[in-house]
Amino acid sequence: MILKIYITFFRYMQQGAEAVHAANPNVLVILSGLDFDNSLSFLSPKQVKLSFTGKLVFEQHWYGFSDGTDWENWNQNDACGVAVESIRTKGLFLLQQGWPLFFSEIGFDMSGTHIADNRYLTCFLSVAAEMDLDWAVWALEGSYYIREGILAYDETYGLLTWDWYTARNPSFIERINSLQSPFQGPGLPSSHQPYKVIFHPLTGLCVLVESANVLKLGPCDESDAWNYTSAYELVLKHTGQCLEAKSVGDTAKLGTGCSKSCSKWQLISDSRMHVSAELTKNGTRVCLEAGPDGVITTDQCKCLTEDPTCDPESQWFKVISSSRGIPGEASVLRLPSLGPWPTTSSSPR
Repeated sequence: MILKIYITFFRYMQQGAEAVHAANPNVLVILSGLDFDNSLSFLSPKQVKLSFTGKLVFEQHWYGFSDGTDWENWNQNDACGVAVESIRTKGLFLLQQGWPLFFSEIGFDMSGTHIADNRYLTCFLSVAAEMDLDWAVWALEGSYYIREGILAYDETYGLLTWDWYTARNPSFIERINSLQSPFQGPGLPSSHQPYKVIFHPLTGLCVLVESANVLKLGPCDESDAWNYTSAYELVLKHTGQCLEAKSVGDTAKLGTGCSKSCSKWQLISDSRMHVSAELTKNGTRVCLEAGPDGVITTDQCKCLTEDPTCDPESQWFKVISSSRGIPGEASVLRLPSLGPWPTTSSSPR
C-alpha cells in the first residue's frame, strides 16, 4: 500500500508540475508532501524528475498536534529535541540538499491557554530563527460565516479576533516581528560579514549589550554582533570582550578572561538551547536566563531532564547566524494591538 502511494505521488505530482510549468513558465511550482503535508521523507533516496529547473519549491506543515502528545507528556527539552529531529527527517533535509523549502502552515491556539501549543510554538520559533526559514501562519481569519454547521464560528487559530478588528494574540505579533525579515538572506547586502546573534525564542528578542555589566533583551535589528568560537567563547566582535558568568543569580557580564571555564558556553540539554558555563570558583554549572525585565543573568540550569511540568523557556537561547546590517530593517507586519476582544462564536452580533 505504501509503495503504491509513493508511485502515485511521483507519477501524478510530476505530471501536475509539468502542466503548471507549461501553462506559465514564470511561476514557482510548489509540491506538497504526504500525511497532511507533514512528510517529504520519501524524497530522501529519490527525487522528482522534471524537465525544468530553478522553479521547484517544496512545502511542509508543522503544528503542535503533529507531534502527538509529546508536548503535554514529555519534558519540554526532550519534546523539542525529538520534534526538531523529526521535522529534519520529514523535510528539512531538503534544504541541506539545496532545494527550497518553506513551512506553508504553522499555527497554534491563539488564546494562549493551550500548554502543548505554547511549548510547540517556542520550539518552532527557535528553528525558524536558526535556519532562517520562510513560513506562513494558519490562519488570518478570526471567524467564519459558517463552519461545521455553526454560524459565526470562532477560529481560535486566527491571527485576528472573532470580529476581525484586532490581533487575537498581540504578544505573538511581537514575537514573530524579528523573523519577518531574513537573518541570512536573500536580499541582504553581500558586503555584510556574517556574525552571531543570541536569540530568545520566548520573546522573539535578542541579547543587547547596554554596558559591560548589563546585558538585556531588545529588538534583534539592534543586536550586537558576536563570534561563537570553536572554544565555546561568545566574543563581542567590536570590543573582543567575552561573555562571563560570575556567580549564581548574578547578571551576565563582559570581561577579558576568555580562557576561563566561566567563559566557555556550551549548548546543553536535548533542545540545545541552554547556554551554559561552569563557574571558575566552584565548578557550578549555570545557564543564561532572561528575567521578567529582560535583564540577562546566570542562574542554575533548570528543566534539563524528565520533569514534564517544568518550564525552561526563560533559559532557552539560540546562537544564530546573521548577515543583517545593524540596525536592520523594520518589520513588514503591523497589526493593531488595541480594541475589544471578541464575543464567543455562539453569541449574536
